[in-house]
Amino acid sequence: MAKQRIGWIGTGVMGASMAGHLLAAGHHLTVYNRSRDKAQSLVEKGAVWASAPKAVAKQSDIIFTMVGFPDDVREVILSDNGVLAGTSSNAVVVDMTTSSPDLARTISIQCAQKGVSALDAPVSGGDVGAREATLAIMVGGDPLVFESVRPLFEIMGQTIALMGGAGAGQHTKMTNQILIAGTMIGVVESLLYAEKAGMDAHQVIDIIGKGAASSWSINNLGRRIADNDFNPGFFIKHFVKDMGIALDEARRMQLSLPGLALVHQFYTAAMAMGWEDLGTQGLFQVLKAINRPNISVNG
Repeated sequence: MAKQRIGWIGTGVMGASMAGHLLAAGHHLTVYNRSRDKAQSLVEKGAVWASAPKAVAKQSDIIFTMVGFPDDVREVILSDNGVLAGTSSNAVVVDMTTSSPDLARTISIQCAQKGVSALDAPVSGGDVGAREATLAIMVGGDPLVFESVRPLFEIMGQTIALMGGAGAGQHTKMTNQILIAGTMIGVVESLLYAEKAGMDAHQVIDIIGKGAASSWSINNLGRRIADNDFNPGFFIKHFVKDMGIALDEARRMQLSLPGLALVHQFYTAAMAMGWEDLGTQGLFQVLKAINRPNISVNG
């Protein structure tokens, strides 16, 4: 595959690894992040630092964004100093942030007005998937544009699919987050039960993680809970954002999702307890606190 001029905006827990795979594949990479220190390791490996999203776009043919919240997406792509302001016609903008379907459609429309293509391409797999390049990548946009970017997606992920037009990638990610929300409450309640019963959590996961209860969450995040490791592979604050988007979309569709609403409340409680920067497995601490008041983050 011909080497390309790639821009990357957002070098956080997942973005740094994803961008690193593209750099390691030999592509010319220009990077920007609000905190420059988080991009320093990429710069040391050969990436070029840019002072703003607009500056990234001026030096790139394909620009990826992987930031935190929809407002961040809007700022880095659509503001006066954003990506679209610096792109030339025939460029491609790929937003890999989990964001709102409506915003994805707005970006697609505004890009098209300038002769620029856009894809929404959120991912699933967390920090492990980002590091190991095994992410699932769900994409919305034009099929021909998707096929042109697919070789780059394949450097970062293992399961890649075009799900429909603009916004379809984000809708697919909402279905993913709804399922994860329900799974996570099961993971933390099962391990809390095991702890209360005096059982070894790793031993429990060894057996239930291979049966009908098997899931990525129990076999990966469950292990972190067993090790009292609540460092983020995916931040609680970002998961609360995702569930909020899903609930907003459900309201628009007049769809009742009581399970999602309940888990959203538990995670909102985690935010209220000051645990927004824990990983999503930090939900364990909320349920534990309910059963033993005045618990600290370290149990």
